[in-house]
Amino acid sequence: MTEVEQPIETPDEGADGRTGEEPERRKRRIPVLIAVASFAFALDLVTKLIVVARLENHAPIEVAGTLLQLDVIRNPGAAFGIGEALTILLTGIAVAVVVVIARIARKLYSLPWAIALGLLLGGACGNLVDRIFRSPGIFQGAVVDFIAPRHFAVFNLADSAIVCGGILIVLLSFRGLDPDGSVHRD
Repeated sequence: MTEVEQPIETPDEGADGRTGEEPERRKRRIPVLIAVASFAFALDLVTKLIVVARLENHAPIEVAGTLLQLDVIRNPGAAFGIGEALTILLTGIAVAVVVVIARIARKLYSLPWAIALGLLLGGACGNLVDRIFRSPGIFQGAVVDFIAPRHFAVFNLADSAIVCGGILIVLLSFRGLDPDGSVHRD
């Protein structure tokens, strides 16, 4: 009986045909994506529950004088109150973001991308839950915003997660890092 020759893996070439990468680095990063998204979502949800229960219909609380206050508002639109009549469209956009991230996750091998997409997913889900379950009705609910810097839009932790995730995605794109872990040079 003859022995079938197996290709020998060299240090420069892994089993997946990629070069110069350790097998450990090629692990899918879906657990990181889910952990970051869950943390961002939970933090947003808990803060909104506390704020609605304790601060709604009360005078704003000064955190840093008049520079930063906690002031509960219900925002049916987007940032800066734009698009108040477009709540259903904004809900659809949030659902689309969740679907796109789920599709990208299938090829997610980059840790920085997993963190960025996790922040984006957690924030989108946080505001989506408000739009689905808060009054005035399903898919028309107003988002609870409560962080009120002076001369700026009132926002929440979901908004912060979305912005941070978006900034990180832009930086990763400028660096040429793709969600699959590859680096391209333009």
